[in-house]
Amino acid sequence: MTVTKDRIFLSPPHMSGQELEFIKEAFASNYIAPVGPQLTRFEKEFCRLTGFAHCLGVSSGTAAIHLALRLMGVGPGDVVIASTLTFIGSVTPVTFVGADLHFVDCDPATWNMDPALLREAINTVHASGKRVGAVIPTDLYGQCSDYDALRTICNNHQIPLLIDAAEAVGATYKGNHAGRGGDAAVYSFNGNKIITTSGGGMLASDNLDFIEEARRLSQQARDDAPHYEHTTIGYNYRMSNVAAAIGLGQMTVVDSFVTRLREIYRFYQKEFESLPGFSLMPEAEYGESTHWLTVMLVDETSGTDPETIRLALEAENIESRPVWKPMHLQPVFTNVPCTGGPVSEKLFEQGLCLPSGSALTEADLERIVRVIKSVAR
Repeated sequence: MTVTKDRIFLSPPHMSGQELEFIKEAFASNYIAPVGPQLTRFEKEFCRLTGFAHCLGVSSGTAAIHLALRLMGVGPGDVVIASTLTFIGSVTPVTFVGADLHFVDCDPATWNMDPALLREAINTVHASGKRVGAVIPTDLYGQCSDYDALRTICNNHQIPLLIDAAEAVGATYKGNHAGRGGDAAVYSFNGNKIITTSGGGMLASDNLDFIEEARRLSQQARDDAPHYEHTTIGYNYRMSNVAAAIGLGQMTVVDSFVTRLREIYRFYQKEFESLPGFSLMPEAEYGESTHWLTVMLVDETSGTDPETIRLALEAENIESRPVWKPMHLQPVFTNVPCTGGPVSEKLFEQGLCLPSGSALTEADLERIVRVIKSVAR
């Protein structure tokens, strides 16, 4: 009889045990809607975590980016410069507002948007006669971008900086929480993220008017009238009060989850540091990454390759995943320009995301490493 080993997922939800109590409170209050005390409290708790003055819970990180771009005045004829090494949800909202995209490669030292290439991209766009409406750097796999460098460049050209911190809840940049370097920041609570609300996101800013107008737009842009009056187009982007209740339970353990993710990264680092051809995503000197996902690079000197390792892990019922395919290589963005490209292309070719969930046990980690070492030279 074949015994199937328990599945090890890449980054599954990890419950604190308190989520159900907050959900019960929501049900008891009958606020089973995109409004209620749990949602209000979750937004306030997230302000305390991040240091932003105002937060708005929404249906996804992608929705948050869409709202932010619209409020930043980005529209047809504008160009938005974004990281090429990212998840597609970071950049599709640019198409929602009718603007054009221009991708930028990453810095090999951080894997995030290269400031020097951003400067070059801005000059290229301006030389074409177009306006840069916003810059969206992605905090990749839990590591903050170099906010100060990006901020200086954007300020010099009066360009809004929108931080995509969807993967970086709990990370820091020079002592401040991820996202604090931008005019606004977005976060994701998808089921595979560091903390989850099942699905959802957050838009954060120190600008009250910005967040209040985003709130109005997220509620179908209903005007202040006893009947349904609309002078502009809005969206159904609000977060459910029940989802926010889950978020409150997750907020009680966010610090311990981040601590555990960093421990997992160090475990992999120790196990692979002596293997030729193996390395992990570097941690930038300016902050602390959450290592939402630990990413391993496998070069030709290893005697194997990422796909061989992925298949070996899958054969043992262990999930792993290639690094994000750069946006400039995606068929849907064939005609979108990219400044740089070779760095992200190499990371995609050599990278593999390893199981990194905060609930992983030592036995799980040893099982993962054992499989990887079995296919190494």
